[in-house]
Amino acid sequence: QVQLVESGGGLVQAGGSLRLSCAASANIFSIDVMGWYRQAPGKQRELVATITRGDSTNYAESVKGRFTISRDNGKNTVYLQMNSLKPEDTAVYYCNVDSVLDYNGRNHRDIWGQGTQVTVSS
Repeated sequence: QVQLVESGGGLVQAGGSLRLSCAASANIFSIDVMGWYRQAPGKQRELVATITRGDSTNYAESVKGRFTISRDNGKNTVYLQMNSLKPEDTAVYYCNVDSVLDYNGRNHRDIWGQGTQVTVSS
């Protein structure tokens, strides 16, 4: 069973910064695409950013130039550096991996973390 553990959420004033981390459990040989999504109250979950194993990135228009996604393949960890935060960035942020191959040769698909709250005050 592959699990994702997120950390780094919290309360910050507008204009501030936070860094989210998401670590996948052990016994992992490789992870394909890793990403961050968010869901604000009363809204659908939306893409924030994704990164491939080769470090190709994709961002939502609303966060381009403010957020940076990165990953450490050796640690099976993905990060989201969030700068110049706005109140509209307030949401629960979820980590996602689309495909994980473990050392037993099993492929695990579409795994989600438990979510971490980010609140930006005005």
